[in-house]
Amino acid sequence: MKTIMIACRTIERELKKAIQDTGVSYPCTWLESGLHNYPEKLRESLQKSLDEVSSDTDRVILAFGYCGNAVNGLRTGNFQLILPRVDDCITLMLGSFKKRQEISAEAASYFLTKGWLEGERNIWAEYLYTREKYGERKAKIIFRSLLSNYKRLAVVDTKAYSLPDILPETRHIAHELNLNHEVIQGNDSFIRQLLTGPWLPERFLVIEPNHAISNRDLMTFG
Repeated sequence: MKTIMIACRTIERELKKAIQDTGVSYPCTWLESGLHNYPEKLRESLQKSLDEVSSDTDRVILAFGYCGNAVNGLRTGNFQLILPRVDDCITLMLGSFKKRQEISAEAASYFLTKGWLEGERNIWAEYLYTREKYGERKAKIIFRSLLSNYKRLAVVDTKAYSLPDILPETRHIAHELNLNHEVIQGNDSFIRQLLTGPWLPERFLVIEPNHAISNRDLMTFG
């Protein structure tokens, strides 16, 4: 059975580490992380990638979360589509939606990884743009209002990159955005299972050939 993968570059390091650790490797199409900010464009890019799947492919693994409902309406061709039941890739890197809820219940958290930090339109890039346009005082007022419900900046240690390399920057970001800085341990079990199976229905959405993802399909998180 021929399997390919379509994946987000935000989790490229984590996915490559899981591939190395499991020995499972599929041909992969990478989509740029900046598309997260535009769900309609992301949906178009995902559908285009699915439409270009070769006729000898039996299964496509989608290494994406629901991402602002961007996967809703995606149509399969003559292949099975498998994707994780997660709101976004942060949940994938924490191991489960339950774990994310537990962490957020301790303190409302804005999550960061090295992949997110390198994205074209992350929270820090938006802050710097706002500061340049409106000045530091107004930028801080705007972002402290936007982030008023958050208490901490949670940096996820996924073990897929050198954490000390980014800590000076993430501590600076936390200080500028008036958030507590904390390192949260990641868990790659969800990503590993995405590669290897079993694709249990409570954790993975399996769409059969020549079907479309519906709102009803997206009601459950893993």
